[in-house]
Amino acid sequence: MFLDLAGQTAIVTGSATGIGEAIARRLARAGAAVAVADLNLDGAAETARSIGGDAFAVQIDITNAASVAKAVGEVLARRGRIDILVNNAGIAGKAAPLWEQTEEDWQKIIAVNLTGVFLCCRAVIPHMRERKYGRIVNIASIAGKEGNPNMTGYSATKAGVIGFTKSLGKEVATEGICVNAVAPAVIRTKILDQLTDAQIAYMTERIPMKRTGQPEEIAAVVHFLASPDCSFVTAQCYDASGGRATY
Repeated sequence: MFLDLAGQTAIVTGSATGIGEAIARRLARAGAAVAVADLNLDGAAETARSIGGDAFAVQIDITNAASVAKAVGEVLARRGRIDILVNNAGIAGKAAPLWEQTEEDWQKIIAVNLTGVFLCCRAVIPHMRERKYGRIVNIASIAGKEGNPNMTGYSATKAGVIGFTKSLGKEVATEGICVNAVAPAVIRTKILDQLTDAQIAYMTERIPMKRTGQPEEIAAVVHFLASPDCSFVTAQCYDASGGRATY
């Protein structure tokens, strides 16, 4: 079976809802035991129950190193292995021009969207290096390539995720670990509630397919990048943008 994940263990951050939930469901259907990792433990538990099988909930605050270490420890204690990490958790941040952004706004989005990826990767990499196998998929954004107005923090952090991915992927390229990113265009999830109608229209109008994406469409790309079949692809950023990306 292609893209088979039987016997593997995956951590998907921010997977109580949205794109993360779709990814968790997809990986579970492929045979993985999925740790539904989220700050909202009740939501994660409900999602894990609805997925069934070997899915289980783990609480994680990706901005806190101790919380990340605890969550990774819980997964290892329960499963004995971590094959896949999907860094999906993120926020859109305050929708406003730069001169209306505060230092608090900036620090918050950096902490979640960029530092969170750093902390989670740093926590699992030693285990993956020891086993000489691993797949890490970081969810970036087309905004990280093109920059969306009134979203400086979001655009900057997602550009950082792409650069981080390319760097880490090269660091572990000879150790059986593949590190890649996915850059979606606007996807129909609850995160859009943080944006204005004008911002959503701006992003959608630039998609040649003239529609928003669905979480399941992102999950399909992640599935390949998280599988053993992704064996000669690393340090790359895959666009899932309905044709929007220009490079």
